[in-house]
Amino acid sequence: MAPGEVDDDQILADVAVLTAAANDTRYELLRRIEGADGSVCVCDLEAAVGVTQSAVSQGLSKLATAGLVTRRKDGAWRYYETTPVADELLATLSEVREG
Repeated sequence: MAPGEVDDDQILADVAVLTAAANDTRYELLRRIEGADGSVCVCDLEAAVGVTQSAVSQGLSKLATAGLVTRRKDGAWRYYETTPVADELLATLSEVREG
């Protein structure tokens, strides 16, 4: 690719990731999952974030679709972990914020 050229598919992929994280509830969910020791149960996230179960579920679904979290089901509950992409994004944001 020549200098100045932009890959349309990459732009769409990047925008999907940034859009998924660009909401205060979803971003808080992402940070809470990242800061946890291991997988986080959706039931714990609902209590911590202080929004409806529906809002948490929708937020987690968008984060999963964007490739920022993984989810696994264990009985009646779902457990979430951040992906390497999310870990790198959050580390970069922390570096930028800290200057």
